[in-house]
Amino acid sequence: MSSAASASDSTAASSGGPVERAIRAKLTDLLKPSQLDITNDSWQHRHHAAMRAEGGGNGETHFTINVVSEEFQGKNTMQRHRMIYSALSEELSAGLHALSLKTKTPVEIQANKQS
Repeated sequence: MSSAASASDSTAASSGGPVERAIRAKLTDLLKPSQLDITNDSWQHRHHAAMRAEGGGNGETHFTINVVSEEFQGKNTMQRHRMIYSALSEELSAGLHALSLKTKTPVEIQANKQS
C-alpha cells in the first residue's frame, strides 16, 4: 500500500493491516510529514527461513517507507533512521523485521527536482 500523507490518509490507512496502521500513525505524529509512502513488501520475503519458521509471519514484517519531513532538517541519514527505528521500537520487538527507509527534507526534494 502506498499513499501520500493527506486528508485522504484516513481512507488509505484503514486498508492496511495493524502494523502498517501503527507505523503510519506513529510516523505522522512524530514527523508531521509532507509525504509519507508506506509499502508492505512482506510477500517478497515469505520464503526466507526466518519467515517460514514463523509460518510466513503475520504478513507485516517488511516495509519500504519514503518520508519527507521538515523534522529531518540538520540531521544526517543515520540520525533520521534512528528517529524512525526509535518510534517503531514496539513494532520491531513484536515481529516487524525490516525497514527500507528513504528520508528527505522538502528542501532536498526541491533540489532534486531542479537538478
